[in-house]
Amino acid sequence: MNILSNAIDALDDAIGKKANFYPLLRIQTRQLDANRIQISIADNALGIPDRVKQRLFDPFFTTKPIGKGTGMGLSISYQIITEKHRGSLICHSQPGQGAEFVIEIPMD
Repeated sequence: MNILSNAIDALDDAIGKKANFYPLLRIQTRQLDANRIQISIADNALGIPDRVKQRLFDPFFTTKPIGKGTGMGLSISYQIITEKHRGSLICHSQPGQGAEFVIEIPMD
C-alpha cells in the first residue's frame, strides 16, 4: 500500500509541472514461473533522480516536506518483501519519465 500511496503522491506533485499531463497509474501482476509472481506499480509522474534512487530504501530518507513523510515507508516495504517474503523490490525510473516499482515474490 505504501508504494501505491507514493505513486499517487508523485502523480499529485506532477500535476501542473508537466505540460499536457494526464496522470496514469498502472498496476500489473504476472506469474514469472511455477514458483514466482511479479507485481509492478508504475506512474507517469516526474521520475526519480539517480541521487535519490540510491537512497530510496534507506530508513528515514524522504524527499517529502516536513510533516508529510517519515522516510520509513519504502524502507519497511523493502524489509517486508525481502526478509519476510524472500522476494525482491527494485525501482526503475528516469527523470521526466515516471517510476516503476517491481516486486517479485515466491508463491510458496
